[in-house]
Amino acid sequence: MEEGARVRRIVLSALAALAVGQAGAAPLSADEEARAHRLAQSLRCPVCQNQTIAESNAPLAQDLREQVQAQVAAGRSDDEVREFMVRRFGDFVLYEPPRTPQTLLLWLGPFALLGGGALVLWRRVRRGAGEAVAEEPDGVAARAGEGT
Repeated sequence: MEEGARVRRIVLSALAALAVGQAGAAPLSADEEARAHRLAQSLRCPVCQNQTIAESNAPLAQDLREQVQAQVAAGRSDDEVREFMVRRFGDFVLYEPPRTPQTLLLWLGPFALLGGGALVLWRRVRRGAGEAVAEEPDGVAARAGEGT
């Protein structure tokens, strides 16, 4: 009889835990829902190519959306939710990575390439214009001599 009581207690505990889990999944208010959606839009899906977890249909993205909603419902701040995701997936999960020395190349690289390309183009155009001016008098003199 004692074994049956023990099993009954385990089953009741499991059912109580399940009920508490379901109670925690209560619908969010409109403000909380909007906040969860904004957060989901700022987080990159780890398995998708350039999609947020709000846009992605991947099963992992669905799980992460539910995780964000659960954390919003639990009263966690936006920063706490992002921190949780970064601990789990790294800075890659943030659509806008933090500005740190490690990500400096990511932030400044495109501008450096654009500036370098503009400098090369400017120098080629300037050198080409200089060569054209230097060659023009010879070409004019040669054509003038041909006509006589």
